[in-house]
Amino acid sequence: MDLYAFPPIAALLDGAHAVLMALAALLEPVIGIASAAAAVVLVTLLVRAALIPVGFSQAKAEQTRSRLAPKLAALQKRHKGDPERLQRETMQLYGDEGTTPFAGCLPMLVQAPIVGVIYALFILPTIAGHPNALLEQTFFGVPLGSSLAGQIASGSLTPGALLVFGVVIAGIAVVGELTRRVFQPKPATGAVAATSRADAPAPSDAAAASAALLAGPGMTRALGALHFITAVIAVFVPLAAALYLFVTVSWTLVQRVLLRRRYPLFEAGTPRTA
Repeated sequence: MDLYAFPPIAALLDGAHAVLMALAALLEPVIGIASAAAAVVLVTLLVRAALIPVGFSQAKAEQTRSRLAPKLAALQKRHKGDPERLQRETMQLYGDEGTTPFAGCLPMLVQAPIVGVIYALFILPTIAGHPNALLEQTFFGVPLGSSLAGQIASGSLTPGALLVFGVVIAGIAVVGELTRRVFQPKPATGAVAATSRADAPAPSDAAAASAALLAGPGMTRALGALHFITAVIAVFVPLAAALYLFVTVSWTLVQRVLLRRRYPLFEAGTPRTA
């Protein structure tokens, strides 16, 4: 069954398609033939602006994980031979702090349906039974519905198209590298470092492994790698989707930098301030 053909979803996509194309028509007198691409960028910015509260929730959760990291490491060392006790003590610690190990995860799910709708607009050849006019639009002469991999496979890639795809994909990769450098976790020192090396739980210890992950650095590295994976994905998705990815990862980097200043992470050995 085609999920996108399900009447409620088809109606939602049809409405979103109409809004996006109307916005492109509105921008055309100013932008010209790249108005559809400009509409994609504008809609992406509007969606990310609407999700700013989600970013605040994630930043707070990340700060909480960093604050609890030393206590979690101490619990892992104390109860490394008793996974059940470790799990109970971990949950008790989060309960005493008025939070949960999954704080910040639920807000991430809010983005899923929004991103799903936007992405579908960029990949579906038909929407609600009619051609997807968005994919017929161009950006510097390159159809928004075409992909770099597709043009290479068909032998239709031109130098101009290669330049457009290259700039967008390279931009995503550069943002990924900047994200990795800016948010690269600092090496642990002292007892915390010793604990993380010598007393790290075995992979089979699900409770301890979860606690270690929630401490932060592993998640940060994963997020940094995700941006490079995003650059690879951009090779295979339509240009419109690649533009969306470029704008959203750039927005994410800037937003995280600003929120990190407001919600700085706690570091081992650093006095806590109000």
